[in-house]
Amino acid sequence: MITLYDYSRSSAAYRARIALNLKELDYEQISVHLTKDGGQQFNEDYTEINPQNLVPTLIDGDTKLTQSMAIMEYLEEVYPEPSFLPGDAANRAQIRALANIIACDIHPLNNLRIRLYLANDLDVSEEKRKVWMARWVCKGFEAYEKLFAQGPQGKFSHGDQPSIADICLIPQMANARRADHGVDVEEFPTLLKIEEACQALPAFEKALPENQPDAE
Repeated sequence: MITLYDYSRSSAAYRARIALNLKELDYEQISVHLTKDGGQQFNEDYTEINPQNLVPTLIDGDTKLTQSMAIMEYLEEVYPEPSFLPGDAANRAQIRALANIIACDIHPLNNLRIRLYLANDLDVSEEKRKVWMARWVCKGFEAYEKLFAQGPQGKFSHGDQPSIADICLIPQMANARRADHGVDVEEFPTLLKIEEACQALPAFEKALPENQPDAE
């Protein structure tokens, strides 16, 4: 049995859930609440599991993995069907480029620990935090739509098969809709069409934050 240390509102954990669902793998979820009790990710027991104090962590037999991108690459290699890195080397590189717009350029600048640091350590006002978050989300989304237009056109981010690009995009779309991000997703019609296609799949619907055991 695969175990996923998870939190419903974490976009990185959301990615891992989608990936596991697309691979049609059974997994046990253990909730690590990122804000309750000062952040359960800082508990001593969990620090032993994940020294970064982040979610997700995936355990598959004797294999323990952190970082959602590494988890997805592992799942693709160990459980290759159905693939979410389809095509030849060039196609897979393009998919990774789209995924990394989200995972490397948007998410790290706007995740929980950054928002808390801006508020608590740098005393940045709520209004200015919104400006900060909206800027990086919108810059990334704009680039994503342009890069999408250069690739094979289809229902999803790269053709007609869901990929790790979609797995990264959908949680970021959910984050963008949050009131504290200040982003109008209606400005990104291409991403909305991709999102609609993804959410029609059971693997994405099952992974929604509101469908998790620890949903609030």
